[in-house]
Amino acid sequence: MARRFLQSSLPGLFLLIAALLCPTVSQSAELLMYERAGCVWCARWDRDVGPVYDKTDEAKVLPLRRINLDKPATGSVELTAPVHFTPTFVVSDHGREIGRITGYINDDAFWGLLGTLLSKIEPRPQPDHS
Repeated sequence: MARRFLQSSLPGLFLLIAALLCPTVSQSAELLMYERAGCVWCARWDRDVGPVYDKTDEAKVLPLRRINLDKPATGSVELTAPVHFTPTFVVSDHGREIGRITGYINDDAFWGLLGTLLSKIEPRPQPDHS
């Protein structure tokens, strides 16, 4: 009896493990940076914002994920329109696009636009550490 139960449960266990290990649609908010090699505006963003982004409050809510447009996409986000220009910054939440910034002019414009998009993210309940 125990052997039959184990044999019937094994395929379900393998499916569960596969589901946990395979990449799925993102369930948390993130900032996607669509870029490609040779993009001078991407390089400018890397110089102006890149070194500090991970240290900001924005990065705590929107961790950065870079996507090279010249390579096959990994992980899927439901975009409202295709991405044609680089850099394009897409704010996603629960695997869906919330908004985007197309292009990069300077760091002041970037932070202002990002702040506007960040305000559209639903607040997450904070764990109670009491």
